[in-house]
Amino acid sequence: MALGICIAGGSGRMGRALMEAVVAAADLALTGVLEQPGNPYLGRNPGDWLGAPQAVTITDDIPAALHASQVLIDFTRPAGTLVHLAACETAGRGIVIGTTGFDDAGKDLIRAASARIPIVFAPNMSMGVTLSLVLLDIAARVLQPGYDVEITEAHHRHKVDAPSGTALRMGEVVAAARGHRLADVAVYGREGVTGERHPDTIGFATTRGGDVVGDHTVSFMGQGERLEITHKASSRANFALGALRAARFIADRPPGLYDMKDVLGLASLF
Repeated sequence: MALGICIAGGSGRMGRALMEAVVAAADLALTGVLEQPGNPYLGRNPGDWLGAPQAVTITDDIPAALHASQVLIDFTRPAGTLVHLAACETAGRGIVIGTTGFDDAGKDLIRAASARIPIVFAPNMSMGVTLSLVLLDIAARVLQPGYDVEITEAHHRHKVDAPSGTALRMGEVVAAARGHRLADVAVYGREGVTGERHPDTIGFATTRGGDVVGDHTVSFMGQGERLEITHKASSRANFALGALRAARFIADRPPGLYDMKDVLGLASLF
């Protein structure tokens, strides 16, 4: 029997990519599509974008959408995601969270909910990015001291948070591998006479514009050489496919907080 998937934010760019991926998967079924109250697409059939009518319409009735689904996938905004998270707790449904920009209080709510339902929470669902985190951990352990680390990222003009959640996660991995907390060593902007660079710092540079899906580069800069680990996304399909893999993963998992390393079986490498 097909696994029922509910998509939050179905009228958005990522929501449409997720719906397309679900409809194309033989083992999955699109059983719910959510949007905010007042959204102009409420009541429409997502088949308008998918090329064939679907058995659901876009709704703001969260309990009804979850009733027919086993897993909710959410790539929306923190406030909306936390509403959906609470509904999943009530309904006993797993949730895949690709939303970024949570504050510490929001992250605490996600951790608390994971005691009751299975959750995959990752700032980037790409399998390539997940593997790059493993490579960054290795590089950061080997290339110290004497190598300065800078992280650059670029996204489309509509992205609302900066640096990206992926860039921050990359910084967290590098900082932890070097025995630091990112909050203690991150530098998010440089202007004017900043003085010499402190060797422990991790710098971030952000670009926003056009339709860039997502580019991330971590540079390890030493004397006479530079190692760069780069991931470039050319479409949202890779995020969607990763999210579907995460949904399959938690469908039969006990309550807990998982990430993409768990989904891909890479957790033992960290």
